[in-house]
Amino acid sequence: MTPDEYVEAVLELVDRIPAGRVMSYGAVADALAERSGRASARLVGSIMARHGGAVGWHRVVNAAGALPPRLAAEARARWLAEGTPLRGDRVDMRTAGWWPGEGM
Repeated sequence: MTPDEYVEAVLELVDRIPAGRVMSYGAVADALAERSGRASARLVGSIMARHGGAVGWHRVVNAAGALPPRLAAEARARWLAEGTPLRGDRVDMRTAGWWPGEGM
């Protein structure tokens, strides 16, 4: 898989995350690892920072269920609008976490 194909694969996967659910950067990388040969949460974060505006960027969070502080207020508003389970200012990863192949 070329770097451009990987970007497309990340964005396609993120676009499939249902409203009210999330994946961590690492989970996105893991879901694509076998097919892509890459398994870097940091690379997924870079892709989301550069290209994520066209997809549900707020549905990809760090392992603790948070986004960078500069995005937190807008993300929280989106999470609330979608009914995403929260624990304080973070997503409740145990109940909101999603994996490809789960029911939508």
